[in-house]
Amino acid sequence: MGRVTAAQIRLLPDARPLVERLGEDFFRTLPTHPGVYLLRDAAAGILYIGKAKNLRQRLGSYRVANPERLPPRLMRLLDQTRQIEWHPCPDERSALARETELLLAHKPRFNRAGVWPAPTRYLAWQIRDSGLELILLPERPASGDCHGPLGGRAAPLRNSLARALWCALNPGAGYAGIPAGWIAGRLPASVVLPGSTITPASVVALRLGDLFGGRAAEFTGWVLATLPPEAPNFNRVALTADLDTIIESLALRRPAAGPSPGSGTPPAPLEPGSRGTTA
Repeated sequence: MGRVTAAQIRLLPDARPLVERLGEDFFRTLPTHPGVYLLRDAAAGILYIGKAKNLRQRLGSYRVANPERLPPRLMRLLDQTRQIEWHPCPDERSALARETELLLAHKPRFNRAGVWPAPTRYLAWQIRDSGLELILLPERPASGDCHGPLGGRAAPLRNSLARALWCALNPGAGYAGIPAGWIAGRLPASVVLPGSTITPASVVALRLGDLFGGRAAEFTGWVLATLPPEAPNFNRVALTADLDTIIESLALRRPAAGPSPGSGTPPAPLEPGSRGTTA
């Protein structure tokens, strides 16, 4: 028999190692609720920890192992996985918080992000002659307004906040007119948002007081109200995504005191869940 060519390999059905090990019923009966999941090896060691808005949809994405579409690291993970353990959470925010706690406690070798505590940072803002400045600082400033302490979500919070405020101050430009690099998260260390005659920097500072003072709905309502009716749908989708990141970051703010996850204190026991295993 001659050598099998790449074209012939593509005609073969994709491998489904987890379906073969756990069975179709495992994936069919997964809940559609938010939750966390743990991929374990043959010795029940934790290979990977993730969170899902929809457990059935997220874990279902692991059913097919196509080497042309999946990176080698993920292919190795699927090859070594023998058990999938899942645990429901009340909502996506609590799932994300639980994932963070478990990652810091267990540090699975297939997880790259979130396995070590991020440095403490504070998001500070103040009015300058040129506008409103947003800056991340390693310590609480002696004066001025700030929010924190924050960990690894400090930069995503600052970046999403800068983009949302820029759009609110420049409603006619939208995301297409945002400064170069901002969409990809490449913002300068200090971001200065010039005010306008309609919305001076002092008003933006007051809106930030709403956001970080427990009145997030007022802040998001104000930002969304600046979108002109004729704005492209992309602007609304992108702005909503940034606002979601801001609200999520507020919900997961690092506690100001007490032991941090990964400091040696074991995480709280997982809520009763379910596990799919090999026969």
